[in-house]
Amino acid sequence: MVVVEELHKEFRGTPALRGVSLDIGTGEIMALLGPNGAGKTTVVRVLTTLLRPDSGRARVDGWDVRRDPAQVRRSTGVAGQYSSVDDMLTGFENLYLVARLRGMKRAPARRTAGDLLDRFRLAEVAGRPAAGYSGGMRRRLDLAAALIGEPSLVVLDEPTTGLDPEARLDTWEEVGRLAARGTTILLTTQYLEEADRLADRITVIDRGRVVAAGTSDRLKAAAGTSRLFVVVARDDEMAAAVRAARLAGGAEPTVDPRGRRVEVAAGDGQEALARVLTALRAEGVQALEIGLGRATLDDVFLGLTTRTRGVTR
Repeated sequence: MVVVEELHKEFRGTPALRGVSLDIGTGEIMALLGPNGAGKTTVVRVLTTLLRPDSGRARVDGWDVRRDPAQVRRSTGVAGQYSSVDDMLTGFENLYLVARLRGMKRAPARRTAGDLLDRFRLAEVAGRPAAGYSGGMRRRLDLAAALIGEPSLVVLDEPTTGLDPEARLDTWEEVGRLAARGTTILLTTQYLEEADRLADRITVIDRGRVVAAGTSDRLKAAAGTSRLFVVVARDDEMAAAVRAARLAGGAEPTVDPRGRRVEVAAGDGQEALARVLTALRAEGVQALEIGLGRATLDDVFLGLTTRTRGVTR
């Protein structure tokens, strides 16, 4: 559905994309991950014909973004990170307007708006101004608008930014339903849990380059790290647990004070487990729980991307 080959783009001499290549299969969800300024939004703007690449090729549903931009736009629906909902219009009027802008006649536009309101569980509030919608309802309306015209590709650019946890889960459910219907989705996000939960495959970019690609499980396995965790019985044992985990993993642990739990990434899991046991024994601490788990997507992300960078977006 989407083929990107060696995309390059500069802004005032600063590289934004340095040979990005990726592909998305029909009906697949691809998550595009990267720190701020990595080039995610530049890729999205190229694929949606808002930017012309300096070199390289990109095709959506067989159409070239430079030679056939009108066809690409007909094949693509977009829900950006900020709501495009018009607060002065009702939910129905918002979708009807988009349908008309897509070139539909009045009757088909009304039918499409009504069908999408039913599909996204917004029929009961269809006649209300969107200004009174909750964040989750506004996001569902955005997603509905992105599907008008039955696009082959839907681009979701950080779709849950600013949403509360309940609205975020609601949005995830809607994205899952889209995928179940066979819609191809490109998802950019900074929520690693979101990518882990939704994506069939993940592409990580940093400083305008693809640094890793594959399924979540494959990326975690390639990270070559485990998660070492320690749970202690008393608050006054937490400092000792942090020191032991830091020594065992060779990195700064994450701490959950309420759960009295300390975690650290460990490249040599079994050896790290032995080191933390020795360190805890030396501190006179008896752990309630101690063990090893798989690397998380957070570990993968931090291991692949750098902490300091220039502006590439």
